Amino acid sequence: MPKLLEKIDSPADLKKLPPAALEELAAELRQEIIKTVTVTGGHLASNLGVVELTIALHRVFDSPRDKIIWDVGHQSYVHKLLTGRKDRFDTLRQYGGISGYTCRDESEHDPFGAGHAATSISAAMGMVVARELAGDDYDVVAVIGDGAITAGMSFEALNQAGHLGSRLIVVLNDNGMSISPSVGALAKLLSRARLNRPIRRVEKSSKKILAAFSWGRKLAEFGEFLVGRFKGLVIPTPLWEALGFTYIGPIDGHSIRDMEHFLTQVKNTRNKPTLVHVVTTKGKGHMPAEEDAVYFHGVTAKGRGSNGVPTYSEVFAQTTLQLAREEPKLVVITPAMPEGNCLNIVEAEFPNRVFDVGICEQHAVTFAAGLATQGYIPVVAIYSTFLQRAFDQIIHDVCLQELPVVFAIDRGGIVGDDGKTHQGTFDISYLTLIPNMVVAAPKDENELQHLLYTAVKSGKPMAVRYPRSPGLGVPLDSNLHEIPLGKGEVVRQGSDVAIIALGAMVSPSLEAAQQLARKGIEAVVVNARFAKPLDKALILDLASRVKNIVTVEENVMNGGFGEGVDKVLGDSGLCDIKVKNIGIPDEFVEHGTQSILRAKYGLDADGIVRQVMELLSANKGEFLLKNNQKARTMQQGRGMPTA
Repeated sequence: MPKLLEKIDSPADLKKLPPAALEELAAELRQEIIKTVTVTGGHLASNLGVVELTIALHRVFDSPRDKIIWDVGHQSYVHKLLTGRKDRFDTLRQYGGISGYTCRDESEHDPFGAGHAATSISAAMGMVVARELAGDDYDVVAVIGDGAITAGMSFEALNQAGHLGSRLIVVLNDNGMSISPSVGALAKLLSRARLNRPIRRVEKSSKKILAAFSWGRKLAEFGEFLVGRFKGLVIPTPLWEALGFTYIGPIDGHSIRDMEHFLTQVKNTRNKPTLVHVVTTKGKGHMPAEEDAVYFHGVTAKGRGSNGVPTYSEVFAQTTLQLAREEPKLVVITPAMPEGNCLNIVEAEFPNRVFDVGICEQHAVTFAAGLATQGYIPVVAIYSTFLQRAFDQIIHDVCLQELPVVFAIDRGGIVGDDGKTHQGTFDISYLTLIPNMVVAAPKDENELQHLLYTAVKSGKPMAVRYPRSPGLGVPLDSNLHEIPLGKGEVVRQGSDVAIIALGAMVSPSLEAAQQLARKGIEAVVVNARFAKPLDKALILDLASRVKNIVTVEENVMNGGFGEGVDKVLGDSGLCDIKVKNIGIPDEFVEHGTQSILRAKYGLDADGIVRQVMELLSANKGEFLLKNNQKARTMQQGRGMPTA
């Protein structure tokens, strides 16, 4: 453990350090983050960019009494190191270890947990109002990035803050990036402000010179008037002032002294909301991350890789490019995830048909709906966890009007180390309940191609969800074809038990069937393909032949695929069928590797085998009788005597 960091167990210890030691501490913090994140995986560039900012915040404010809220929360590693979690920092994002985001259960210094962008100012306003209702006097600081502040929710909160006029501090951490470079009109305004730092230096120097002359004060006042007018053209000060905020900045986010000075001033300002504009460099202090902040935004844990097999995200992008070449009215929309969705290759060839709308999921969906009304085929490329934020728009703006919007849902199912804020375990449940929506999941990367082609040709609202992982390494067809909506397929024959699996769960189900065969149990395995509409004919045909049915999905069981199969069986009046649903129970899934978490929930081959055996054990007498009859038949066929 670096020597200065070793002495810090709380922000109170940080305040004891002399200013001269802070640069050394900043270097130690960067060293600790790089050392850990390159092993555990996590968000590297964003945390390196806020080292000095975090030090200054904790020296000026008194956490946990004062509330510091990080937005999104993935840049809180320095905050964790300074608030008593340094001894567990090597467990970052590991199963049973500390979260990669802020987490209320983890520390009293995390007043609000966050894994989705643009929540900090709303949460801060709740705490501000709670403070005033209770007659208390603590400070509330929302630290938000220039990407997150473009989201509609941020402006809703800013609007209320300005209306109430209560004491709130918003620190705008401006590095020109979210995961990708920030987009939109506000991003352009902030870019102009970042270029304004030379003006501040000239301003400070001129004041010192004029102070030496008797007539300097009046000239300085006139100069301030002119500079103010000029700055209004360069800096978006009027925007913040129109919202009721006092604007301070831009400030060098890597000067601890400057930030302590201005933050102290703001802390002592008691009468209105204040926005402190801090300019930082993402990846600061680690040259590879500074030069490529997009690549180093998220670092993969050591030892993990795809072994040359393309990921589902890459296959999605390659297929979308092929479809865009064939269909001139196909357009792609992403809410600040062009790199995560691998859309660079599509944007390179069709720059006018790929739209990054920023961290604005609701707008992305309704924007797509508007395009669909005019005959275009919009593909909304989005992570499962973020699509939740546009639930009303999916219902009201897309499905109610039955508009042909394709939802390419990346990171469906267990995503792993990002933890409970990012697991994609709800999409099947929240999408299948919506009228007019088709919901599909491919068994492998080749089927993903065909389902995307089907979605584009369907003329319906359709979602295709796929996992965060490399594919299975199957060959990819060059010619794409439509798959009939709502039609599954039998991928393995059997007679003792039927395993009906959806999407990524088909592969472990096939592996489980092989293990069961070695135990003398023959399982039929079905690739359901569709969670809605379900292949009722196939399900009922299975039920007429096999009385033990297991469903497998990487989604919560409440309202999920398995419950849909149960309803088909129940509505048919088949009461003698024994059914077991395998999926995520009624809980949030913590962080950990995908393999650990799938094993925990019985979603790997061993877990499926275990639960099939439990089902058969519950029907032991019936199963043994059937197997004895099967054995006698086999013996007779071989000409052997039977008992």
